[in-house]
Amino acid sequence: MKLSTRGRYGLKAMFDLAVHDGEGPVPLRSIAERQKVSDHYLEQLIAELRKTGLVKSVRGAQGGYMLAHKPSEITVGDIIRVLEGPLGPSDCVLENKPILCNNADHCITKMVWEKIQVSISNVIDSITLQDMLDEHKKKV
Repeated sequence: MKLSTRGRYGLKAMFDLAVHDGEGPVPLRSIAERQKVSDHYLEQLIAELRKTGLVKSVRGAQGGYMLAHKPSEITVGDIIRVLEGPLGPSDCVLENKPILCNNADHCITKMVWEKIQVSISNVIDSITLQDMLDEHKKKV
């Protein structure tokens, strides 16, 4: 399973906001430059994150974006699900929206897909932006 640029760039942008948490609104252009993402594309991602309440926006000359919650309260899973939708290695085990196929009752591989889906969810739901910040501080 591979995440699209939406999930990857969105997570980078949220991490950038976490790094600057408490400093006031961060201009979109600054995030885009640091993360090497186009302003326009990042604007689309941030708009979705704002709609779901993970990001706040501040208008005006000193405006920009901020996390809507503490970094310790936002998980990687929260971000990825907003930008990627329900997760799963196969349609039959998508979170909240499994699509049953004709072989669902006899599918020998469904068990594998379910275990992969549960493992992925457990990992991304256990990592917060604060965890990422803590790990980043160890490396610098």
